[in-house]
Amino acid sequence: MLSFFRKLSIGGKIRDGLLPDSVMGTAEDIVRAKSQNELVSKDETELKESIYDLLRTIKDPEKPQTLEQLDVVYEDCIAIQEATPGGVTVIRVEFNPTVPHCSLATLIGLCIRVKLERHLLALFKLDIYIKEGAHSTEQEINKQINDKERIAAAMENPNLRELVEKCIQEEE
Repeated sequence: MLSFFRKLSIGGKIRDGLLPDSVMGTAEDIVRAKSQNELVSKDETELKESIYDLLRTIKDPEKPQTLEQLDVVYEDCIAIQEATPGGVTVIRVEFNPTVPHCSLATLIGLCIRVKLERHLLALFKLDIYIKEGAHSTEQEINKQINDKERIAAAMENPNLRELVEKCIQEEE
């Protein structure tokens, strides 16, 4: 279960396992905070905005538009849920495929997961779901995109990994 939790960073590299100053404030805030969970909740709105900024730039695998332009992700699709008893923050992302039978919904979920795992810092659990009632096979897809073994196997496939990298690549 512990391998499910990740150490990631928002807009920067991990340095000594601490959140960047832009996310949590100053070094004094670190000393005064009783837990990392306190730091995350302090800036919940900023965290949600940062996550949305990351998601909105992901490109659709079939179309030249981004997920934001296609209304697959939207500002209210991100929820920072109450921390687990172990103090791990739960980030829930819900997305809305363009059609109820979208054949690439699993790939879109994988792109969302990979991009967030590479850019967020904190111990957290990431839950990614299709908006309820928005896809004909949402339960099966939700199970796939939240299963660590399936995700690892998918990212070992060179063709799939290349497609994911292309979708999450930032415009310069």
